[in-house]
Amino acid sequence: MSLSVVVLGAGQGSRMKSTTPKVLHKISDKEMIFYPIEASKEFSDDITVVLYHQFERVRDTVLGKFPDVNIHKQDAQNFPGTGGALRGIEYKNERVLILNGDMPLVTKSSLEGLINSTADIAMSVIRLENPAGYGRVVIDNNQVQKIVEEKDCTPEQKSINTVNAGVYCVKAELLEKYIPLLKNDNAQEEYYLTDIIKMAVDEGRTIEPIFVDEEEFKGVNSKFDLAVAEEIMQNRIKKSLMMQGVKMSLPSTIFISADATFEEECELGSGVVILGSSQIKASQIKSNSVVEDAKIINSSIGPMARIRPKTKIYDSHIGNFVEVKNSTLQGVKAGHLSYLGDSQIDEGTNIGAGVITCNYDGKAKYQTKIGKNVFVGSDSQIVAPVVIEDDVIIGAGSTITKDVPKGSLALSRTPMKIVKDFFYKFFGKK
Repeated sequence: MSLSVVVLGAGQGSRMKSTTPKVLHKISDKEMIFYPIEASKEFSDDITVVLYHQFERVRDTVLGKFPDVNIHKQDAQNFPGTGGALRGIEYKNERVLILNGDMPLVTKSSLEGLINSTADIAMSVIRLENPAGYGRVVIDNNQVQKIVEEKDCTPEQKSINTVNAGVYCVKAELLEKYIPLLKNDNAQEEYYLTDIIKMAVDEGRTIEPIFVDEEEFKGVNSKFDLAVAEEIMQNRIKKSLMMQGVKMSLPSTIFISADATFEEECELGSGVVILGSSQIKASQIKSNSVVEDAKIINSSIGPMARIRPKTKIYDSHIGNFVEVKNSTLQGVKAGHLSYLGDSQIDEGTNIGAGVITCNYDGKAKYQTKIGKNVFVGSDSQIVAPVVIEDDVIIGAGSTITKDVPKGSLALSRTPMKIVKDFFYKFFGKK
């Protein structure tokens, strides 16, 4: 079926009480407007995103991820509202799916009923046990007859439990006809998309109600809604991964980015956080470790380790309280209490406790290169830029400021001094 998609993301979202545009708030480490766009890309190549509030910021964020979508700026000064958002949009296809940018929980499967309908308008409808506060959708003979705002409902209509979920699939010709006819003679002085329902009914058009799941069509309008959607999304992500074979201890304590990927058998301990587009393969991430935009292959991490962006770790063991940033480690052991930044470290190398790569001089970052089979003693500082070749021993407590050739021992300790009986001279004998 030929289908165009419009994603509405122009609103200010004042109930979020934030300087961040509502649709850029993140769900599972990804901007919420990305979810309906991603769902749309599974069945359409003509996607238009409508923006207005903080236009440049939202536009740049969307195009940074989806450079092939169309961006339409709403003339909200003259035509506010959901109906005004559709003015001036051109469609390539015969039908148009209209989604909301603050509905991150929609999926391709949840939209199929709307997409597959042959009606002039397919309208998403939810059954609620308690519809109080919502406009009612009046349905007769499987056709939508009208939408009645709650304040206008008769006692009989108030008993109706079907409400509008806010997503539509409409023939493009009807949008082109009805949108210019919308009026703003209402309390908000806005142009409402829902008014096309009455126009279609008056013309005898078919309007099919498509019953959808409340959870998947849940809108995010506040920080509370954001938290609810986050929990739902996390449960989806973790269930899917566990069904693929990822083992999780206390899944409710684990956070996983929507863009993270896992391959082969992996294990996540309690309290683990996986952020960004991290790639985890055949590895164990132990309790309370954080992995952000990193690649972990056939390795064990933590507990309580932090793996920062642009890090690649292969066949290595990273222990507790070790931080690694923008580094590549191949076959390395770093058991505890170390910082390894801007480093390349090769196989067979052991990093002792308290080792630090001093990669920043206050102006620029510098790289440390450590070869194979290097033993770096505890509490050593490696001042970059520096190259430590293969088969080297760095004595504990050393500060390394020069390149170290293959097969060497490097030491930079102050000679130890012992003053006999100094304790008694200083404190006196007891």
